[in-house]
Amino acid sequence: MPRRPNFLIILIDDLRYDEFGAGGHPYMKTPHTDRIAHEGALFERAFHTTPICSPNRASVVTGQYASRHGIIDNVARDAASHRLPNYHLELQRLGYETAHIGKWHMGNDGKPRPGYDQWVSYDGHGRLSDPRLNENGEYVQHSGYITDIMNRMAVEFVEKKHEKPWSLFFAHKAVHPDAEQAGDGTFVVKDGGYLVAERHRNLYKGRVFPKRPNMLTAAEVVKQKPAWAEAFELRQTPQSKSILEALQSGTQEEIRRRACMMAAVDEGVGMLFEALERTGQLDDTFILFFGDNGFFFGEHGLGPDRRFAYEEGIRSPFVARYPKRIKAGSRLRELVICQDIAPTLIELAGGKPGPQIQGRSLLPLLAGKRAGWRKSFLVEYWSENAMPWLVGMTYKAVRTDRYKYIHWVNRGRSGELDELYDLDKDPYEIRNVIRRPAYRSLRKKLERELRELVAEALGL
Repeated sequence: MPRRPNFLIILIDDLRYDEFGAGGHPYMKTPHTDRIAHEGALFERAFHTTPICSPNRASVVTGQYASRHGIIDNVARDAASHRLPNYHLELQRLGYETAHIGKWHMGNDGKPRPGYDQWVSYDGHGRLSDPRLNENGEYVQHSGYITDIMNRMAVEFVEKKHEKPWSLFFAHKAVHPDAEQAGDGTFVVKDGGYLVAERHRNLYKGRVFPKRPNMLTAAEVVKQKPAWAEAFELRQTPQSKSILEALQSGTQEEIRRRACMMAAVDEGVGMLFEALERTGQLDDTFILFFGDNGFFFGEHGLGPDRRFAYEEGIRSPFVARYPKRIKAGSRLRELVICQDIAPTLIELAGGKPGPQIQGRSLLPLLAGKRAGWRKSFLVEYWSENAMPWLVGMTYKAVRTDRYKYIHWVNRGRSGELDELYDLDKDPYEIRNVIRRPAYRSLRKKLERELRELVAEALGL
């Protein structure tokens, strides 16, 4: 039997698609992460289908839409997260040694979940400094910066002697700010939010992230996106403004601090490359680096947020290296979703993805076989109380090669506040064309497609 690959899956919290060097960030330096792209593939259009931590992480490990697996928000769904049809269970059955190191955040307790031979996590969002970690069922207090601690633990796992092929799901807390989450999903910023390692504190001092055309005022946004009128009003309440100010939302300082936090993440990627090379495992290891949802820097008047179906919220950084299957320097533009990870790994491990998996293996794409690939996908979000201004903002959306249709479930009558964008003509999603006569037939077609995708996600 041919040697089966190891799997190193590196997940970054809240990282935008353009928030690393190879992804196009104007000043961030991530040479080790960029190496994955240069020696492997960069997926230019990879997406999250529920762009928020818990639902999307559940979609990654199950290969299912949130409508199917049932983790639809960040509320403490501890029991449900123990019952997920996690692909690591299948890898164990196929003879793999499995490990989870880092943030879990499907349910707020950090206790071990089924499917893992080794487990390190923490309750809720954890802490950026001096974390209390659950190590195989026992809580252990640590001192230091969490990214550095996690990096060392991941390297130790890679370097140790393995009798079987292994799979490591390595989930950073960075670049998420420190926050205390309550049982209803709300959170309170603590310790100044974004905490940077001391050695990186002045790394990008004075650097500026260029303003994008869709970084608009609330008044400008509402002209094309009337569904947002009430939400923008609620953002002006004292409770909302205190959260925004604490996180320095939409400021250059917020963007710089996130970039500085990524420096420690990228150091860890370099450490893992060294460990894999030192132990002779590098070219036998499938490496994937991606994010768990997007993030807004003020586009469409939004931030600090990631929950909405505009490109900055749903697009993911997504780079993979495995020389036996991936040609160095590949760039793929097909529509890829996070649910595609589970079936890809199961197939590489020698298994067959089960009928419950809704994603598709990426192996045909990597082999140049693009015929029959998806032309659209569903994006879904359920209103929650995590931010005071989000109540009532439930939506379903369809994203195709060229168009995006957003249906606001609880806004207006008969879809009167819905949105439609022609991404070829309007990549920044500034002009809502849903009322234009020229797009009337397209709207009806996308409405039908959305209904079909929703039914498919539910398994109907």
